[in-house]
This record gives sequence, structure tokens and C-alpha cells, in this order.
Amino acid sequence: MTLRFIGSEIYRGSSYGPNHPLRVPRVSTVIDLSRAMGWLPRDVYIPSPRAKPASLATWHDPDYLEVLQRAERHGHVTEAERARHALGTLSNPIYPEVFRRPATAAGGSIMATGLLRDGGVVYNPGGGTHHGLPDRANGFCYLNDPCLAIVAFRRWGYRRIAYVDIDAHHCDGVVHGFGDDPDVLIVSTHEERRWPFTGAVEDRGAGNVWNLPLPRGAHDGDMAAARDKLILPLVEGFRADAVILQCGADAVAEDPLSRLALSNNAHWAIVAALRDLAPRLLVLGGGGYNPWSVGRLWTGVWATLSRQEIPRRLPEAVENVLRGLEFTGHRLGKNPPDHWFTTLRDAPRDGPVSEVVAARLRQLGDRARAWV
Repeated sequence: MTLRFIGSEIYRGSSYGPNHPLRVPRVSTVIDLSRAMGWLPRDVYIPSPRAKPASLATWHDPDYLEVLQRAERHGHVTEAERARHALGTLSNPIYPEVFRRPATAAGGSIMATGLLRDGGVVYNPGGGTHHGLPDRANGFCYLNDPCLAIVAFRRWGYRRIAYVDIDAHHCDGVVHGFGDDPDVLIVSTHEERRWPFTGAVEDRGAGNVWNLPLPRGAHDGDMAAARDKLILPLVEGFRADAVILQCGADAVAEDPLSRLALSNNAHWAIVAALRDLAPRLLVLGGGGYNPWSVGRLWTGVWATLSRQEIPRRLPEAVENVLRGLEFTGHRLGKNPPDHWFTTLRDAPRDGPVSEVVAARLRQLGDRARAWV
């Protein structure tokens, strides 16, 4: 069974700009932490290829791809291109690797589908850009690698794809692409009343779309209920040929762009459950805007996928990686707590399932019984 970690050095030092939420290092931190722990041998790590425009055009508009490449070459777009493609905005700025970086993330996800032909697990933390639209940048996402991965799985002959998304923000781009395809199951947990303000519990698509909006302050107990009463029953019943998990790290309590209160244990429990359920599992990154919480969470994802034991106290070399991070321009970077340096695992943030979450799970459960 395949077990591979896809990464790239393009993420090291690449930034959306000094004032953008994606100014922080993420994938490079996961690579460094995993190597320092001895969890990333050479035969498991694969450098990500950069997807060529022809591969990207299996889902994206060729004219948009041309504009995106030109934006990287010239460092700007015209007013008409900005209006048409949402490039050069505060959310989607033009930066030096504006085509190469998302094309590398997409190349990793496309390549992963081929690696999974005989089953197994592939981790591409640079992926998970679930907001991208065919001809527009959207929500920090210039391309949509989950949609490209679904298309690529189809080209390998796998029809039934389950897509699970536990990012704090709803996967509007994936629903745009496959919400009307009954052979793609889409399950999303996300914070309610949070951008992009889509993903209502009532939404159904072609019957294949399942949304659980989480209230502000949702914790590990709420996510455990979502896992056991919604995510796992739907995925198991769907009998997918492949499963894609978007594991955005912005749903944890310390993230500046959400108001959820999860610990990283909640994510890892879902990763572990799907690891043992899916015949082919592609795990992606996504959101995550606190360099310590996203680095620790995504490294723990890799530990879970590769069945490593997470120590209570990190070795000094690993701790030094975390102490070398900075979060300039944000209050969370001024006096970070010591456990962000010395541990990967958060203290659990358990509690009884909220009435709001329980009611929505009952609503979705009633629908699922009729659906089956």
C-alpha cells in the first residue's frame, strides 16, 4: 500500500505579502518538523511537480490560466483582468510565485491520484485550495486542486469520489464544480456565518451535498459527534473508490480567521478514522493562519497517517524548529505559550454536544435515512 508525502521547497519563503494572512510559513514547517522527528524518510517524500496548463485546463478556463501566468511574469494585471478574474485584490494579490505556487500544489494532488492506483495514502499539505473557481481566484485560492484531483481520479477510472472538508470555511469551489454530480459525495463541516457564507444545512446539490455549519465555540465534542454521526456513516455508505480529505487547520481555537474552539485532536481523530476506512485516501491541507497551530496540526496529521507515536515532549531539534517561527504583526505572535514549542498535541477541548449541533445532526440523520 502506498504511503507518500508530497512537498516542495517553493513554499519556503514564498508569501502572499507582509500583511496577508498567508504570510506565515506552513508546508515548510511541516516538512522540517517531520524530518526532525525522523518521520519522513527519503523514499516516502516526493517533490511535487508543477502542473502544466494543459493539466490545469481539465477544470480551469484556459484564458484564466493564461492571465495567471502573465500576472506572474509581469507582476500586475489590467483593471479588466482584475475585475474579470479577481486577481490583484487584497485577498488574491499578485506575488512572485502567483502561478508556480498554486500550480505546484495542484501538480501534487494530480500526481497523488496516480500514486493511489493500487490503494494507500498520500499527503499533500500544500493542497486543499477549495475556494478556487474555474475562471476566478477566490478566497486566497488561485486554482482548485481538490477539483483537479477529482477529475484526475476519474481519468484513472474511479467514478465514486468522497470529498470530506473540515476547514473552518465552506468548500464553495468544490460544490460549484461537483455539487450536481451524484457520484461525488461532498461532506463539509465549517463555521456558520463565516465567509464565503455558503454551505447551509438545507443545501443538497444533487442529493450528494451534506453541510454541517458549526456555531461559534464548537469544540472537540461537537466534532466527534459530526465524525461519528455524519462523516463516517456517509463515507462508509457511499462506498467510494477514493476519498479526499481537506484538513484545513483554521478550525482550531488559536486560529485568527475563525471562532471555533477545536483542538488538533479533533482533526487527527477524523484522519485516523478515514485512514482505516478509505481504499485510497488523499489528504490535503487548506486554511490555517497561525504558524504554530497549523505546523503542529499538519505534522500530527502526517504522524497519524504514517502511524507514528506522538511524544508528550518534543526533542530539542524539533522544539528549535517551532521556536524559530515568527508571527509578525499579530498579537498571538507577541507572547506565544510554551506548549506551542514543546508539544504537537493540544490539550483536549471536550464538552457536551451543543444543542445547535445536535439538532442539525438529527436533521441530517433524518435526511440520510431517507437517502439510503
